Order: sequence, then structure tokens, then C-alpha cells
Amino acid sequence: MRFVAFDVETPNAANDRMSAIGAAVVEDGEVVSTFSSLVDPEVHFDLFNIRLTGITPDRVRTAPNFAALWTELGPLLQSGVLVAHNAPFDLRVLSCCLDAYGIDMPRFLPYACTVQMGRRCYPELPNHKLDTLCRYRGIALEHHRADSDALACAKLLLDYEDGGLEVGNFLRRYDWWTRRTLPFREEGENGTSSD
Repeated sequence: MRFVAFDVETPNAANDRMSAIGAAVVEDGEVVSTFSSLVDPEVHFDLFNIRLTGITPDRVRTAPNFAALWTELGPLLQSGVLVAHNAPFDLRVLSCCLDAYGIDMPRFLPYACTVQMGRRCYPELPNHKLDTLCRYRGIALEHHRADSDALACAKLLLDYEDGGLEVGNFLRRYDWWTRRTLPFREEGENGTSSD
């Protein structure tokens, strides 16, 4: 199975645009490629987000906006099962960007969340934040850097699989129209919508 681990950083508290995105593709038990880009969100930046991510309006001034990036990013994100740490957050940001730029996606895409898997694999930890899990498993991380977070997410996925976790048990679907998480396959549904 092909997985595309991804992470987004946001410019402000609305969390409806991204200022950076990173992705790491996992196939046959290894990371086979990575992708990262700053993104011009075309909205204001909050000081909190600037301090958290280090991304400023000046840094994204020459970066592509989401629509320009989508020609490369879209095929990548649709090429496998999406994986993110606290996936509903990243999926919602992505969904908001798609809406803002009028970009269509297939209504349902499969995804898995490495937070949920981490809770199953390492219940003894005080929390299952990305930095906590990476520190515990010795995975390098520059936290709140989209490329590093995405790669760390991919490495956590591989760690979980190496530990015997069946990732298929954690698959869900994201409904881009309603921004809701659904079971991976509802009984009687063929993956399309009759709406």
C-alpha cells in the first residue's frame, strides 16, 4: 500500500489557509520520496503562528499560492492513503484551501492518523504529540517545519508497522464536502455519492 504522509503549517488562528506543506511518500516499508514548499496564503499572519513556525509574510512573498501549487501537489496527495499526525486538523486546512480556490477533489479519500495509532502502540506515554512520540522513538524532528513533521509522521508509520500494528485497522475516509471523518467503508457504499 502507498501512503502519503503530509503536514501543513498555517499563518493564523483561522486555520483555513496554509503557509507551508510537506509530504513524504511511503512504499514497501520505506520513504521513497519527499516534497515540501512554502505557500503564499494570501491572508494575514498572526504573531503566534510566525513564532511557532518561523514563517513570515516576507518568506512567502515569492512562494506559489495554493492554486499554483496544486498542479504538482494534487496528484501527489491523491496517489495513496493520506497520513497525518492529528489528521483531522491537516485535512480540514486542506479542505478549506480547496474551497477557497474552487478546486475539486474526489468526495472521499482514505486516510489514517498517526496519533490514533500511537495511542494503540504506546499507551504508556503521557501524551501522543508528534514531538513526544519522536523523542520516545528516537526520530529526528524539527517541530512545526512542514517537511520535517511530514517525514517524522512517515517514520512513525513505519515504526508502528515494524511493531506489528495493522494500519488497515486505522483507515478512515474524509468527506471533503462535509469535512467529516467516516468509517473506511460503510456497508453498501461503493465510494461514490448519490447526492
